[in-house]
Amino acid sequence: MARDLEQQASCNFTESKRGETQNGADMKTFFRSPAKVVTGNALNQRFGLLVTCLVLFVVDGCTLIQKAPVSPVPADTTQTPPPVVESPTPPPKREPSPSARPKASGKQDSTAAVKLPQTGEASWYGPKFHGKTTASGETYDQEALTAAHASLPLGSKVRVTNLSNGKSVEVEITDRGPFAENRIIDVSRAAAKALEMKDSGTTKVRVEPLPGQ
Repeated sequence: MARDLEQQASCNFTESKRGETQNGADMKTFFRSPAKVVTGNALNQRFGLLVTCLVLFVVDGCTLIQKAPVSPVPADTTQTPPPVVESPTPPPKREPSPSARPKASGKQDSTAAVKLPQTGEASWYGPKFHGKTTASGETYDQEALTAAHASLPLGSKVRVTNLSNGKSVEVEITDRGPFAENRIIDVSRAAAKALEMKDSGTTKVRVEPLPGQ
């Protein structure tokens, strides 16, 4: 009888343990199931968010591709006028200086170029050329008895006679001239006074060599 009671108690204890074990397993299952649900929901949310981001990215890319191309800015068709190139100003023409009377060529500077006596129109020159260098290299002095001739040798002396009054003077050829047409000799102011032709400016003369020239 005691053994039966002991076996009965052992059976009750075993059943009690089994019940506790079953209850514990049920409790673990109860508490574990909500965690799995929560974890599944979180994964679903992350996956949905990832898909949403991908969809937005694709939509934005398509929108950028489908945007109308920006039309290029039209080029400025305004024509710039060509630069104005100023032509160089030509240098002013230099007038012959009264200080230098043109020199006769070598052919004219010869006694063979003219035969004396020579008759023709004479003139005189003075203040405009006074103090200037003559063809002979000497300084022109209007108060000296000198003259300019086209071809007589420089330094030679001749006699000039005014055919209108018979006055005559001896002059030295120191310059070249005259350069006016139909004139044969230019005398200095002093020689013009001696010939009494200063006021008239010109007169008809005869030019002849001096003895020994």
